[in-house]
Amino acid sequence: MTSLNHKDYIKEDVKQDYTFTVYTENRIGILSRIAIIFSKRKINIESLNTSPSEIDGIHRFNIVIQETGDVVRKLARQIEKQVEVLKVYFNTNHEIIWQELALYKVPTDIIAEQVEVERLLRQYGASAVVIRKDYTVFSVTGHREETDRLVTALEPYNLIEFVRSARVAIIKNSRGFHEKLKEFEALEPSEEVVENEFLNKGDNVFTM
Repeated sequence: MTSLNHKDYIKEDVKQDYTFTVYTENRIGILSRIAIIFSKRKINIESLNTSPSEIDGIHRFNIVIQETGDVVRKLARQIEKQVEVLKVYFNTNHEIIWQELALYKVPTDIIAEQVEVERLLRQYGASAVVIRKDYTVFSVTGHREETDRLVTALEPYNLIEFVRSARVAIIKNSRGFHEKLKEFEALEPSEEVVENEFLNKGDNVFTM
């Protein structure tokens, strides 16, 4: 089997799902400024999640859009111009591990009476979150296609309510943001005062 690299996945002129992973300082207003970058270009955000990252004080955004590779590269450059943004990555679905959480509210009596419903929920790995006399809420984690299929399957059984979270994603070939942060710290000027060894030798150093 031939292995594909990053360039093979990115098709410059073909629209496909891309997930942006954006590391930012935790500042008020950064979310709206990032969202404006997409809205100005009339690009629809399919999914948006924000959470703390593995580094204290730094937040992580997962933003999903459907666009061409060329547009995605330009967007990444624009996002990185924001002062609070530390780093932006973009990846196709092949390059990430991702999940979404879905909740389904189903009448409890239907579950008790219809064996098919219980079988369906077991098939999709659903777990009960709340059980009441009038309804039961189940949760499922997976890809969007999987959670959508369960919605369709439960519709004939009086599905009361359905909600799905935004995508959370981890880049497969990444050592985390720690390494990149070390590079940033290396570029910062040292706080330690270093004595200039040539300070008293000005005539010798600067005379030609």
